[in-house]
Amino acid sequence: MRIAVFSTKAYDRRFLDAANRAFGHQIDYFEARLDASTTALAEGYPAVCVFVNDRVDAAVLETLAKGGTKLVALRCAGYNNVDLEAAERLGVAVVRVPAYSPEAVAEFTVGLMLALDRNIPRAWARVRDNNFALDGLIGRNLSGRTVGVVGTGRIGALVARSLRLGFGCQVLAHDLVEDPELTAIGVRYAPVDTLLREVDLITLHCPLTPQTHHLIDNDRLAAARPGVMIVNTSRGALIDTAALIEGLKSGKVGSVALDVYEQEADLFFEDLSNQIVQDDVFQRLLTFPNVLITGHQAFLTEEALSAIAEITLTSLADAEAGRPLTCQVTMRQVRGDPRQA
Repeated sequence: MRIAVFSTKAYDRRFLDAANRAFGHQIDYFEARLDASTTALAEGYPAVCVFVNDRVDAAVLETLAKGGTKLVALRCAGYNNVDLEAAERLGVAVVRVPAYSPEAVAEFTVGLMLALDRNIPRAWARVRDNNFALDGLIGRNLSGRTVGVVGTGRIGALVARSLRLGFGCQVLAHDLVEDPELTAIGVRYAPVDTLLREVDLITLHCPLTPQTHHLIDNDRLAAARPGVMIVNTSRGALIDTAALIEGLKSGKVGSVALDVYEQEADLFFEDLSNQIVQDDVFQRLLTFPNVLITGHQAFLTEEALSAIAEITLTSLADAEAGRPLTCQVTMRQVRGDPRQA
């Protein structure tokens, strides 16, 4: 199958090419993101492959369908950037990678917690300047803390298990579907508002839907414990960034680690080191010494990239052969999944 792959970097090409030895697809790579201005690049391709910040709205899908595209393959788990209703109306199938390596994101999440708690980035920067003083670097043990995990799918469940069994934390969780394996080890489920009032640290692992957009806002931050740590490795728009900044300024929010950001599409995955970044909100976040931001890299391990490539190319081979698409996502599935409600 001929595939137009958008938003590609060298690491994407490396792992897709390696996996493609078993399939023999014709893959053409484009560094550009897919949006209304770049759809012409996909003309004549029966399949396009996109990533988290590509725009696959109704207008883009209509142009793709007119150009002969029948399949959109997401090389990620989330699909909030795709208009599924428009895709179904136009007869364009959508597939994703539902579970490429939950361990990669879970481990990175715990790493961010430890880095914040123990002031590792600040300590590293000091040592680079030959400053070995320890003043201002006093941290806190993760062990024994009360942690809230919002979303206990594959990634969230791994984080909750690590914190509960590995670090001895008290873990509260929120999800519309409770995981009995987590309750069996002492994880307690609670509403989001209850969770925020009781935890020292909150980590987000839920999908971005209309219901979860700005899940963390001014009202919820006002109800949270003073000095709460917030970690987000899921989707940027789960947090109202303006509210987060106000929480940091007031001291209500004690520290923040973000691997995702509301307006990341204009920033992340690009080298902007020689440019003036125009996003004033993002620049304001960077001024806080208790904020740690990474550029959407929680997924970036060899194991995850290999799995993403193999699962994506398998879906494309299944489509070409007329086999069932086991990784297809449809509006019917979304409406029937209480996690998306």
